[in-house]
Amino acid sequence: MLRAGIIGFGRMGITHFSIFNTHPSVKITAVCEPSAAMRTMLNKYLDINVFSDYQEMIAEAMLDFVVISTPTDSHSEIIKCATDNDLHVFSEKPFALTAAEGKKILKHLKNKNLVNQVGYVNRFNEVFMEVKRLLDEGAIGEVKNFHSEMYGATVLKDSKSSWRAKRKTGGGCMYEFASHCIDLVIYLLGKPDKVMGSIMQRIYSSDAEDLVSSSFVYANGCSGRIMVNWSDETFRKPTNIVTIFGTKGKIVADKHTYKIYLKEPNHNNRFHKGWNTRYITDFAKSVRFYVRGNEFTRQLDYFVDCIEKGHMNNISSFAEAYKTDAVMEEIANDANRLSS
Repeated sequence: MLRAGIIGFGRMGITHFSIFNTHPSVKITAVCEPSAAMRTMLNKYLDINVFSDYQEMIAEAMLDFVVISTPTDSHSEIIKCATDNDLHVFSEKPFALTAAEGKKILKHLKNKNLVNQVGYVNRFNEVFMEVKRLLDEGAIGEVKNFHSEMYGATVLKDSKSSWRAKRKTGGGCMYEFASHCIDLVIYLLGKPDKVMGSIMQRIYSSDAEDLVSSSFVYANGCSGRIMVNWSDETFRKPTNIVTIFGTKGKIVADKHTYKIYLKEPNHNNRFHKGWNTRYITDFAKSVRFYVRGNEFTRQLDYFVDCIEKGHMNNISSFAEAYKTDAVMEEIANDANRLSS
């Protein structure tokens, strides 16, 4: 039985707690939460060790792994403390605020056999997993162009009191939204060789960007653009849309459906010439516990499986997440050059 500790008991901390609390190989033995009111509730309703300081929890709770669901600017220091104590780590994204910070963490982990994973749930969504398989098989031929979009109604006014509204503390559309959009591109097509024409635009926020767009260029001739806006009230929930054009066809996908257009039939996948539509219900496998989407349970079960089997090549590892952090930094630098 793996002993787990949750650091940060906000929306994502509660989500992770509910999923791990039902896992047959995991026992949550400790929670760290700075809010005194939340600690009172945890002590009242749960038979669990509750801490206000993560260092104290890591030192005393005899854990096997921790889950980090705190504000973004605290991730790297908690990761260092946890890995110094030989704990496996699941961290919400991004795992570091700068590429230099991320590189230090990777160097620190180099000689440690510790499973590490970042919460990029799109890599565990059945539709995007299927799109990845089709691309790897060459179903639409050589990829020439793509468009990756993400929209939501997260920020519709200036929320100055929240850490999410302050870029220095890890707030803003880039870290919260665009990171998912960028990571999805890297998962499907790899890290771009160059970013250009980047824009980071404020709509409602006074201290952080609400819209991010950038063009990605690859050495193999592929190019594409990301467009991310978390201040679009026409979307009730955060929505990812990816369009990929290749020499043999085209794929359009979101979290629930993908459509593939082919110039010729693909008998291996039972696709006919022209448009073919597949819904997530056509191929998704149920998970043992559902909350917010199959991908949330699948990513945590995968993390536990990697620990139990000693698999270090995690598909959403810190090393993979570092690529996303590096691209975000490149976009920010490019946007600053264009605006200066």
